[in-house]
Amino acid sequence: RPPRSTPKPSSAASDVYKRQYRPSGMQGFAFNTRKTIFQNRNVRKALTYAFDFEWSNRNLFYNAYTRTKSFFDNSELASQNLPSKEELAILENYRGKIPDEVFTTIFSPPNTDEENGLRKNLRTARRILKKEGWIIKDDVLINKETGEIFEFEILLRSPLFERIVLPMKRNLKKLGINVSIRTVQDDSQYIRRLEDFDYDMIVVNYGSIISPGNEQKNYWGSASADQKASPNYTGVKNPVIDEIIDKLISAKSREELVTYTKVLDRILLFNYYLRKKKLTNKYSA
Repeated sequence: RPPRSTPKPSSAASDVYKRQYRPSGMQGFAFNTRKTIFQNRNVRKALTYAFDFEWSNRNLFYNAYTRTKSFFDNSELASQNLPSKEELAILENYRGKIPDEVFTTIFSPPNTDEENGLRKNLRTARRILKKEGWIIKDDVLINKETGEIFEFEILLRSPLFERIVLPMKRNLKKLGINVSIRTVQDDSQYIRRLEDFDYDMIVVNYGSIISPGNEQKNYWGSASADQKASPNYTGVKNPVIDEIIDKLISAKSREELVTYTKVLDRILLFNYYLRKKKLTNKYSA
């Protein structure tokens, strides 16, 4: 089943919670990395440039939302600063096994704020895809070595998401990528497809968590990737992530837990397992 949100504390703790510990979780389009076309991290990164959040927020949601930039957004667990010396000491153990950006860059998803922003983003996507061996032939993106056509299906549970997905489909078409949309409103059929990992891309929601622990193994651990009905929807199998999660779970203090959670957050973000779509209502209390 999809992860549940952490309940809010009540009464006296409520004000403190709102000020300091109100993580908003993460919602996004999950790449099923069990599929060959999504196993390349740079290809996943390229596709993130096709989602125009600013257009969707302006035209579909009347600018009522802000975009999340962390799996633990709006909390002390979010990695929205450069790595601390404690984090760098951990990250150095994995240099060469994790993206270089983790060490020097604060994660920020592509945006289209500037003039011709979408056009520039799609140009960036084309450059990345070409470098990874994908070329356009007769307006279709193909692998220059195998001739494989780049196409995939987005599985939806509700037609309400279609208005968000359709503009993204149009943008991907400009890259030569063929995307089909399948909306399955029958709960049993949809759940069966999730449990069997029978999808290319789905919308997932990771609820807010104040004190991460064993659930991270279920979300991102290698052991859960092939377990039927596990919430490792993206199929992550990464020994570095496995090790970080183990150390997070065995943390001996809150400070150590926060440090390892930020490290995990950075590695997940820069591996682009999700195309970030979570919209947080900026007018909510």
